[in-house]
Amino acid sequence: MTENNEWLTAINWNKDGLVPAIAVDVETGNVLTQAWMNEQALEQTVARGKATYWSRSRGKLWLKGETSGNEQLVKEIRTDCDKDSILLMVKQSGNIACHTGRYSCFYFKLQDNRWEAVEPVIKSPDLIYKTET
Repeated sequence: MTENNEWLTAINWNKDGLVPAIAVDVETGNVLTQAWMNEQALEQTVARGKATYWSRSRGKLWLKGETSGNEQLVKEIRTDCDKDSILLMVKQSGNIACHTGRYSCFYFKLQDNRWEAVEPVIKSPDLIYKTET
């Protein structure tokens, strides 16, 4: 941790030591991703200028774009009035934020009481994520 870490300890982490983080496209204002950060993820995001999250399913840090190449370059970081949410203003490389190959993870829309995918796949996940052999 950095020597002057008041900014980091000011965050109201949940009981699991996490805080939700919303990534927004700095150019369009569109919401791209919601993920989780722990202290180390937030600190690395600040140090690297690239969004780093905590993967709850894998139990480890996750540098956005480490396998897909679709990084989120951080332009600005904010927190809300309660300091229990993080807002990242990012430049999304590759114009793909979602692991499904879409621009945003928020591509389902409620229509007639059903969730409908309303955003196209820009690039097939099979082409984005290379399987190790």
